[in-house]
Amino acid sequence: MTLRTPAGPSAARAAGFGAAAALVGLVTGTTLATAAGQPAGEPSGTTAPAQSARLVERHVLPADTFGEPVPSGAAVEGANGVEVPFDAQPVQGFSGLLLQEDGTWLALSDNGYGAKANSADFLLAVHRLQPADDGSVDVVPGGFGLSDPYRHVPWDLAREDRRLTGADFDLESFRQAPDGTFWFGEEFGPFLLRTDAAGRVLQAPVPLPGVTSPDSPLLGGGEPTLGRSKGFEGMALSADGRYLFPVLEGPVAGDDPQDLRVLRYDTVQGRYRGEEFTYRLESPANAIGDLTAVDDHRFLVLERDNGEGPTAVFKALFLVDTSRRDAAGHPRKELLVNLMAVPDPDGVAGDAPFATFPFQTIEGVDVAGPHTVVVSNDNNYPFSAGRAEGVPDDNEFFTIEVQADLS
Repeated sequence: MTLRTPAGPSAARAAGFGAAAALVGLVTGTTLATAAGQPAGEPSGTTAPAQSARLVERHVLPADTFGEPVPSGAAVEGANGVEVPFDAQPVQGFSGLLLQEDGTWLALSDNGYGAKANSADFLLAVHRLQPADDGSVDVVPGGFGLSDPYRHVPWDLAREDRRLTGADFDLESFRQAPDGTFWFGEEFGPFLLRTDAAGRVLQAPVPLPGVTSPDSPLLGGGEPTLGRSKGFEGMALSADGRYLFPVLEGPVAGDDPQDLRVLRYDTVQGRYRGEEFTYRLESPANAIGDLTAVDDHRFLVLERDNGEGPTAVFKALFLVDTSRRDAAGHPRKELLVNLMAVPDPDGVAGDAPFATFPFQTIEGVDVAGPHTVVVSNDNNYPFSAGRAEGVPDDNEFFTIEVQADLS
């Protein structure tokens, strides 16, 4: 099924497609380095050449989408023509995506406005989304907010009613266990957080031994060993649901700045089992956006630079195979999709031969079928304007057909 851009996009946003497409309009290389305008040649040592891909669908949830009527945004300044504060909670900042069997999507919002100090009025939530055939997306019943009614969190929270906010945790990834409970990976600690299906915390947050960020409530007078906002960015779940694989977005003090630790956490024994593998970034300036398990030894990884719009150069989806390693012990990486130049032969996103995903933060990926993935951005509402200058980014979802067998 071929879906076109939903009716009614602003002229600026439509122009943004053309501008971004122009950036990569001559892309024909088989490596991301070539596609990104860098010198042509072989990928880095751990990376195999890119496979073919094709855009199948594009869905959009408008930037100005709001949910619960609780005021928010009092500690931030407006941006991209958006005035603050808001009369309700913006549905934004999607940092994780779980496709459901009924065709809906669960989307996790992060801490809200990008910092602990400015997000105390942003309520942490998981939203249930319904994609439609016309490319639109609706927020439907079945989502939930997060709370700590049983007082498992041992430090003070921002709200007396113990609803969790972006001043309490920065949630960046989540997985649902076979028993219906949810595990969240977050950045302030970094911590693992477990809740029931209604978002109620079930146990004390689980810290990562020996690793603390500057925002950790457990730091005390100690020195952080991790950069700010470099905690658990992505997190995979084993096929049997027993093991979590959280990945740090930044290196731990003393580590190679190009290497990120992927840990293994045993949910049955309630302890870390050590480092599962090291993910090798293509550049130490890059960051990862998400980590999703395909099977017992293969993972999907979103890797990106920090640019948006005209400055966005490197946005990619890799398939990582831990059963195949290089001489340094890094897993083999295979480029599945260059997100700055997704082939679009059916014109799903417009008239250009390539569709682009030029957002600063791209933080959601899930497997939709044996050869299909869905990728989503974190729109950082109202701050990011990667699609069109001066226009706040929508929440976008690309369904992409890939050559690799993900079954």
